[in-house]
Amino acid sequence: MKKLIFLLTTLFICNLVFAQNKEADLQDLRIDVIYLASDLLQGRETGKPGEALAAQYVASRFEEIGLTPKGSDGTWFHAFDFNYKSNPHAEKGEPRNGKNVVGYIDNGAENTVVIGAHYDHLGMGTFGSLHTGSAEIHNGADDNASGVSAMLYLAKRLKDNASTKGNNYLFIGFSGEEMGLVGSKKYVQNPTIDLKTVNYMLNMDMVGRLNEGKVLAINGAGTSPSWKEEIPLIKVGDITPKTSDSGIGPSDHTSFYIEDIPVLHFFSGQHMDYHKPVDDSHLVNFEGIYDISLFMLQLIENLNDDGKLAFTKTKDEQDRKGAAFKVTLGVMPDYVYADGEGMRIDAVIDGRPGAQAGLEKGDIVIKIGDIKVKDIYDYMEGLAKFKVGETTKVRVKRGKKEKEFDVTF
Repeated sequence: MKKLIFLLTTLFICNLVFAQNKEADLQDLRIDVIYLASDLLQGRETGKPGEALAAQYVASRFEEIGLTPKGSDGTWFHAFDFNYKSNPHAEKGEPRNGKNVVGYIDNGAENTVVIGAHYDHLGMGTFGSLHTGSAEIHNGADDNASGVSAMLYLAKRLKDNASTKGNNYLFIGFSGEEMGLVGSKKYVQNPTIDLKTVNYMLNMDMVGRLNEGKVLAINGAGTSPSWKEEIPLIKVGDITPKTSDSGIGPSDHTSFYIEDIPVLHFFSGQHMDYHKPVDDSHLVNFEGIYDISLFMLQLIENLNDDGKLAFTKTKDEQDRKGAAFKVTLGVMPDYVYADGEGMRIDAVIDGRPGAQAGLEKGDIVIKIGDIKVKDIYDYMEGLAKFKVGETTKVRVKRGKKEKEFDVTF
């Protein structure tokens, strides 16, 4: 009886400590996102004062966690110059400088894992914004204060972690991502460690809106055979991983993939607040960030004793014909749809071809013209067949029924 009481007491104490630790971790995630997405930082546009404040915050958090500076000349910062153009067709640009923030955990290992997230955003929305009104602060809570908070959480968990000593860890808060992956490109061109020692790179970009189905998009799963072996084994927070192979994508992992480094990009999904002033911290799913971070931590721990991962080139989906489409349905795809074939519509934009034809949120596009749509890339390939003014039939699943609509682009 005494042994049973002891065991129950021990279990209770362990559960209580876990609950207290989790709440403390969630509080850190909230603080990081709320500060980075506050109006004080004016949207964190690269080369502006708000970016400098954000960079200093990330550096101070690295120092608080106990990382070692690994930027240029022994500082936290990896500075770079670039030519800013609000319009890509402009002949002249504006000389600017930005800074990546770099911290290191040196375990004396042969190889180093790079863990990154961009901390910059769109400022007042003078470039890259999907907002149609007057200029406003774009706080970028999901894009990408969420990713930075997850990176900081992983740094805390990997510091002095006996289960992850098989690699060193380099943490990079990238700037200039929104302007064309500028900061990550500049880093791989002028790295502060030997890139040949990099084992793999994990990138978190928009991990703050994990949906009710807990579907997590993981891109780059074809860049190493290890990814598809390990990812299905991880069981954390009821997360359902949805993988795609390509190492090329619109975020900073691309810069490392081009250097023949295995990469993964973690992404909780697109939403209507993307690149708009309403991407604010009160809409962030902090429990989701926590679960995604634990998923990544488990992956890192599982790979601890595996040595350097093999790299494989991928057939990059962006090279498919669908990347060059000139028309649009005016809908937002559900990038984390994982319940079958087709392209699920997450939102329909008023006044656009899809809305005018009668498409609705939740419809699953299964055919555009003669193209059968099995995934997002077939969807883009279907759009590539048409020009403005042309009409075609779009077949969708709506509930248990199939419906067909005439769409004029």
